[in-house]
Amino acid sequence: MEGRREVRSRDDPRKNLDRPDRISFRVTRYMQEQGYRIIPVNPLIEEALGEKSYPDLKSVPEPIDMVNIFRRSELVPPVVDQAIEIGVKYIWMQDGVINPDSAAKAEAAGIPVIMDD
Repeated sequence: MEGRREVRSRDDPRKNLDRPDRISFRVTRYMQEQGYRIIPVNPLIEEALGEKSYPDLKSVPEPIDMVNIFRRSELVPPVVDQAIEIGVKYIWMQDGVINPDSAAKAEAAGIPVIMDD
């Protein structure tokens, strides 16, 4: 989809992002194949799947449409706080990522949230 950008956050930043056995890799690759531009956010890597990586959401130099979160549930709050701060349009917490407080906070800021779906 032209003009649509997504940022994804990783569970364990020390793991190699180019691991086809990980669901985060498969979802990201599929979304790229569908025309989404994926901008990785991970402070410990320089690039993933052909895209430059940034240390945090605030460092991404262009508008972000959606933040796709692949992190443990207890690590979601700072990601959501930054997403609210930079004004993303949507937040998608992947299957198994559940943080009702962060979802409520984002929704109170006017950002729709998909959680554990």
